[in-house]
Amino acid sequence: MRTPLLIAGVVTLAAVGIAIAQDDGVIRVDVNLVNILCSVRDKKNAFIANLEKDNFQIFEDGKLQEIKQFGRETDLPLTIGLLIDVSKSQENLIEPERRAASAFFKEMLRKKDSAFIISFGSEAELLQDFTNSPKLLQEGLDRLRLSVSVGGIHPGPVPTQKQRGTIMYDAVYLAADEKLKREVGRKVIVLITDGVDYGSRITRTEAMAAAQKSDAIIYSIYYADLRNYGGGGEGDLRKMSEETGGRLFSVDRGNSLESIFKQIQEEMRSQYSISYESSNPTRDGGFRKIEIKTTNKDYKVQARKGYYAGN
Repeated sequence: MRTPLLIAGVVTLAAVGIAIAQDDGVIRVDVNLVNILCSVRDKKNAFIANLEKDNFQIFEDGKLQEIKQFGRETDLPLTIGLLIDVSKSQENLIEPERRAASAFFKEMLRKKDSAFIISFGSEAELLQDFTNSPKLLQEGLDRLRLSVSVGGIHPGPVPTQKQRGTIMYDAVYLAADEKLKREVGRKVIVLITDGVDYGSRITRTEAMAAAQKSDAIIYSIYYADLRNYGGGGEGDLRKMSEETGGRLFSVDRGNSLESIFKQIQEEMRSQYSISYESSNPTRDGGFRKIEIKTTNKDYKVQARKGYYAGN
């Protein structure tokens, strides 16, 4: 785990819901601090970047909460987990993904940011661990390879191998629980896939819960090779993204992969941070629903739908 982030005298450990504040030499520990990242858009879908604390209201299970900390997130460290589908259906898309991701990392990452890369097909593989180095990230992207397991041999003049497995949910769980859970600052999973899972031991609900428990936002990029595959995995991707405060993007004729990466970059640089002390002190591991409103009813707030109150 990297060194905790110090902001205005407060070390925030979002992954475990702990804040340590120090004033006049007195240290106080608050284990009930809930940290939420959100972005706000107007009717034209443009980001609103000039709001203040008093413009927001936050509700937990329908009860109004008192906002303790508020800020804009342009300067907070960012950790990005890039998850790329390398199953058989994505065979023709790996090279475009490699080029677009390389440009994204070069434009997005600053000195205090970090990223890692996981590929998944029949297996999940960590291609590059946490790093800020564009060179190492490029080397990780260069290692992207098709991942197909053998499930049998089809009869015929030329025997062919049968694909088995696209462990998308396992990969999301791995990124959230094993890589991001102990990190501090902002945490994002960028998931590039056609959205079809086959063979994961983890369910969609479990993968989504792992992301919520690690305070990670999922941005899903639906990318399907319609020449070889009919698509259809958008629903599961949308669910995971919206529940964690992210969005679903689709690559099509009017929206290139490069354009989508730029949209994600803009959104991550336009976020607000809202922290509150829950009025419910019980830490029973249960799920608490969160709703954020602004004083302008025409604005739309994008944030995760809730969190798990840790034991």
